[in-house]
Amino acid sequence: MNTAGTVPAATEGWVVEHPGPIGAAHPAPLVWERRSLAAPGPHEILLEVEACGVCRTDLHLAEGDLRPRTARCTPGHEVVGHVRAAGTAVEGFTVGDRAGVAWLAGTCGSCAYCRSGRENLCPDSRYTGWDRHGGYAGHVTADARFAYRLPEGPPAEELAPLLCAGIIGYRALERAELPVGGLLGIYGFGASAHLTAQVALARGARVHVFTRGANARHLALQLGAGFAGDSFDPPPAPLDAAILFAPVGELVPVALAALDRGGTLSVAGIHLSDIPALNYQRHLFQERTLRSVTANTRADGLAFLAEAARTRPAVHVTRYPLRQADSALADLAADRVTGVAVLVAE
Repeated sequence: MNTAGTVPAATEGWVVEHPGPIGAAHPAPLVWERRSLAAPGPHEILLEVEACGVCRTDLHLAEGDLRPRTARCTPGHEVVGHVRAAGTAVEGFTVGDRAGVAWLAGTCGSCAYCRSGRENLCPDSRYTGWDRHGGYAGHVTADARFAYRLPEGPPAEELAPLLCAGIIGYRALERAELPVGGLLGIYGFGASAHLTAQVALARGARVHVFTRGANARHLALQLGAGFAGDSFDPPPAPLDAAILFAPVGELVPVALAALDRGGTLSVAGIHLSDIPALNYQRHLFQERTLRSVTANTRADGLAFLAEAARTRPAVHVTRYPLRQADSALADLAADRVTGVAVLVAE
């Protein structure tokens, strides 16, 4: 196989060895190890990682909320780096290009969902940091057909969160069907929510935020939210649409009850605790809608990155060296991160 570029013999990074509570000393969920690197396949690129965002999905994987699909998998799916090697069939990337690797890593391309533009529902979809090694490492290999070209100018730690927090938030906002100039409620205000709020505000929407963290409420007001209260506070006015980012099923009836007639609640997470019983009259009648959000399509990614390039949302970053990924996840689990945590190459 002929491969353009140079492939290092090995890389170092984190793997999920013992899924369980983050911060546990014995056994720790994450282990640092050195592993060999193979040359990229025909459609693959090998990136030298600059930065990788820390997503709550990584926490779910490390703690066992998501069943591991690849043994000893390296987490991380908000990856920014430069192409160091490319397979023989790669198009759109050359060695030295800056690229981004996101959550959706591959699909079958032939099922009814893929053919109809709904590749996020492909039964054979594969994911970065779950099915194949992700960006909590010095290098990552990705299918170039699912990677994104990125500009050289912005800092890597500001681009990385756009690749999942931004893209998933964008899809959740689209699924919420917020009317023009409408009032959007956001439940939970972490990495994805603080970017989605800015997209909605740039579109002319009004935003109310509901979250338990005082620092997060302060950030929401700084970014332009008209109201920031506790997760269970009633809104000052009925919401036209809402997005639930917090993985807390107990908030589903709270958010549904806050909707105006005809409003939609979209649930953005891959994992959610159990939802309490709903009361039809209070939570669903008057054509209120409850929707889930499943991954994203590449079209979502391209559309969001283009919108972000125009609106330039402020990314509030807490930086961690790559070697401190376990600390970053522990801080995320304990709600000590305001904005987004990002691992940076050392």
